[in-house]
Amino acid sequence: MVRLSMVMVIMMVKGVVEAQAIELSYPGLITVFHLGKEVVSGIIDAWDLLENVDNMTLPFQKNRDKKILQRINVLSSQISASQASMSDDFRQYVQNAILLSTYREKFIARFERLHQRIGALNRRERTMNAMLEASEAVEQLTLTQFALATVDLSKTDNVIDLLHGIEELVSGEHLVLPPGQQDIFYQINEVAKSTICTFGLSAQQILYLLHDAIAMSELKGYLMMQFSYLVLKAQGRGNFTVESQARREELQSRLNRTQALLQRAMEQTSREYWRCDPETRAHRENETFLQFTRLVQGYIENEVDMNTENTCRESCAHYQYGHRQEQCYKELYCSRQPKCNGRIYECEYVDSDMWICPAAHQSQRRYEFIEYENGLVRGHKSYCARGSTKVDSWWRWIFWHCSYCFCLCDDNGPRSDRYVSLRESVSDIDQNRVVTGLRFVKQGRVMHLLVQQGLLLPQAEIENRTLEWLSPPDAFSVLAKGAREGRDYHTLTYDKRALDLDDVHVHPGYVLTGVRFRLLGTHLNLEIRMTEMNFTSGKLLDHDKSIWIGNDNTVDRTELILQQPDVPTRSLSKSVPDSTSRQYIRFGPSDRNQDAAQTTVPFIDAQPVYTHKAVPLSGAGLLHKGQPKYGGFVAPKLFTYNFTAHIQ
Repeated sequence: MVRLSMVMVIMMVKGVVEAQAIELSYPGLITVFHLGKEVVSGIIDAWDLLENVDNMTLPFQKNRDKKILQRINVLSSQISASQASMSDDFRQYVQNAILLSTYREKFIARFERLHQRIGALNRRERTMNAMLEASEAVEQLTLTQFALATVDLSKTDNVIDLLHGIEELVSGEHLVLPPGQQDIFYQINEVAKSTICTFGLSAQQILYLLHDAIAMSELKGYLMMQFSYLVLKAQGRGNFTVESQARREELQSRLNRTQALLQRAMEQTSREYWRCDPETRAHRENETFLQFTRLVQGYIENEVDMNTENTCRESCAHYQYGHRQEQCYKELYCSRQPKCNGRIYECEYVDSDMWICPAAHQSQRRYEFIEYENGLVRGHKSYCARGSTKVDSWWRWIFWHCSYCFCLCDDNGPRSDRYVSLRESVSDIDQNRVVTGLRFVKQGRVMHLLVQQGLLLPQAEIENRTLEWLSPPDAFSVLAKGAREGRDYHTLTYDKRALDLDDVHVHPGYVLTGVRFRLLGTHLNLEIRMTEMNFTSGKLLDHDKSIWIGNDNTVDRTELILQQPDVPTRSLSKSVPDSTSRQYIRFGPSDRNQDAAQTTVPFIDAQPVYTHKAVPLSGAGLLHKGQPKYGGFVAPKLFTYNFTAHIQ
């Protein structure tokens, strides 16, 4: 019978340590493991557990016997504490992603079988812990039944077969698939490629999480088998030294094979992470998206008002670049709409006469819709709250037609939000903080790219309690004293409205500690700050030698052109990335027919981008995501720290 005092039980509970990542060098055990040092040391000691025990008898009453049982219980509890959230989180992430994946039918059954086997091991382990922690005596028959169910190969679902079954599901050697595509890490990676934004983790983090769950299940099984051999040996049923040695070798072999599969998969797995769109119709301005306003906007103007001679000798097509409203001839329609105080571009003739529905006074739009006499409607026709205005072109004498043109207005007025901060947003490297997330915010009509920071720990872990979003650096208004164009902020205009879409990666041995925008020619260009890190100690090095880097390429870039872009929040489908690094995009008007060119697109994705398990970052980037014929969103993306180099 097993009888442990309440004092010993309390000691066991206190022995549970907080999980943290450490790197193991013990041959064949595991790669980077989310366990405390005490757990790892205990597991290594447990290799020789059975070989070093002689003359153990039931009931377990000697101090030495109790210490051995206590060590098994503490180790098991610590592994369980580390694995609990990991397994639950992984199951949730993967199931959500599988439901959206084209690989659903192939993969979900395999994943469910794996989860069932891990669950069976967890249930058995809880039974073992209950016996070890029982305040009342545990009958020898109960111990015998548990031990035989664990290690007797003739019993159904013994632990030895459960562990072999897990290995078979991981390796996939029984599947009729091309070599290299059979293992579970490869299949998880295929799922992650198409659904990564649903995980809350990068694809490489997912693989790592799965590996940890599998490896800790192996260790749980090993401890249960050692405990069972101790029970059977104490009952005089055999020595079990050979069997114990066989279990050790099997464990080493399985972990080695799993590690090799993981390393191969991680070398080919993306570390990027970005956010999915919210659910349809769930977009909220300043929460899920931001926008520049009245940057280059659709505008109705008569050609007579766009020249100093007050003539109609030209056509609308003549007024293509940088004209102005010079006067308001006879106080016609020009007197009934807000004047374009900036430059006028890209005019075209559509039809002589039209009905114009003006937007609400507080709207960023000028018009809700325009209906031409020929039947063409620009914008979405609906009830016109302010009443439509009939606008007619006219003839001057016999020869000149004074046409109303549809143009673009670049008017940097008080209702146009078109500023981008050039000030840096950086983590506090003096306090060993690194960047763990990115988000866009708009404050004081200025768009800022800001960072989340967290305390860096040994083995590239992050202290979750220290995570915080930084505020805009010295939040400022473009009208504030000392705020300078080109140094503190950039003003978007018709000629300077391009944004480079780049992925920028830190050098090996460095981590991300800051971001900022700069002007590269007339383009806004992303730069990142990187700081050297000691992986083992988790300390940032040479703070004064942090480096700002970006993509300086100004020659080989290609423009991502939006075709007939409607307002992105009208799309019924979620956006998908459609840009590549070294492209650029111009902020401009929405489609003339779909939206009367009233909205500046693309929008900015305002959702904070961070992984659910915080890690240092090895890079950052900007992408465009959208759907055909919609303006889409510019969004930040992250590159999580690359652990591949630390797999040994």
